[in-house]
Amino acid sequence: MQSIRFLVIWMVTSLFVAGCTFPEDSLLPSLTGEDPTGSATPTNKSSKQGPTDSASKRTVITSSIASPESDRTQEETSTFVGEKIRELRRELSRLQRNVMKNNTELQKIRSDGILSAESYQRTVAAVNSRLQTGTTPGNPVLVKRYNEALGLINRISSDISKMNKLTGRITSDSSLAAFLSENTRAAFRVAGAMDRDHQQLAILEDEVNRTVVLVERLLKELSEDIQRHTNFVATERRNLNTLSASIKSGEIMGANLTIRALDAVSSGRVNPGQRSMGSMSRTRPLVIIRFDRKDVDYEQALYSAVSRALGRDPSIKFTLVAVAPKMGGAARVTLNKNNARRRAEGVLRSLQRMGLPPQRVTLIERTEATTSPEVHLFLN
Repeated sequence: MQSIRFLVIWMVTSLFVAGCTFPEDSLLPSLTGEDPTGSATPTNKSSKQGPTDSASKRTVITSSIASPESDRTQEETSTFVGEKIRELRRELSRLQRNVMKNNTELQKIRSDGILSAESYQRTVAAVNSRLQTGTTPGNPVLVKRYNEALGLINRISSDISKMNKLTGRITSDSSLAAFLSENTRAAFRVAGAMDRDHQQLAILEDEVNRTVVLVERLLKELSEDIQRHTNFVATERRNLNTLSASIKSGEIMGANLTIRALDAVSSGRVNPGQRSMGSMSRTRPLVIIRFDRKDVDYEQALYSAVSRALGRDPSIKFTLVAVAPKMGGAARVTLNKNNARRRAEGVLRSLQRMGLPPQRVTLIERTEATTSPEVHLFLN
């Protein structure tokens, strides 16, 4: 009985001691550097990672080609083929350095182009917003912004020149790559080579082929970039001409007339060459501009009329008629004709600034019983 009682007392004592040591263990210092109480406290490590994480979220233009890597093992021999391999490797290393240098330059041109295009779009949007709400003709603030936009377009145009020069250098690299590829294959047929020479030639041939792919990819990407930049610059120069006319009049006109015609075709609203003139007549003038005072504001009405006509038939052509007053003697009529023609030429220049190609407009002149010079625009 005493042994049983002793055993029970011993078990209770053991449990009590174990329960007392548990909270002491929980207060021991942590060897991992964590808070022993389990509370989440910020550490210096997380604060240092903040800028790195935010920087990694930025949009970055990455390299369009992979870095040429060499997995060869240097097992050179003293044979003629071994010496040829070393010579080809030196040329390949030079080619690979050129490829990476050219690729880095391409990425820089792309990055600069994106910044210029973004600045250009913001500048043009600011001008259009001001014109949309209405402003004074020839507002100097808008003229300044227009000049900034023109400078940005010129900067993008200079990027095209840089890419053309880069294309010339990469074309030279392409010739060197073809030379290396041909000479590497020819080295397999040279007598007196060892097995290790052919092993190194096989590795070299793989490296040359990979580099050839990189050079061709660079040329392809450059060709696409040049075409894209060229189209963008040509389109935006036409839009800037229209924007210039809008700033001059103080009213927004909209997109370039040529672009409107192309949009009408691409959207499927009308087929090229298919006449759908509706209520528009070819015998009545589409627009009549009377120059009966010093400053006649006609550009907005002219743009709207021509834009609607191109929306119905993108391939339509126009006839611009300079109408001179038929009054007075012969000398007076001649002066009136010259004055009317100058007015018509001014209207023609306005149409060209709006983006209408000059070959779509025919300029003629005639006299009528009017009191002031007039310019009539007809549909052909």
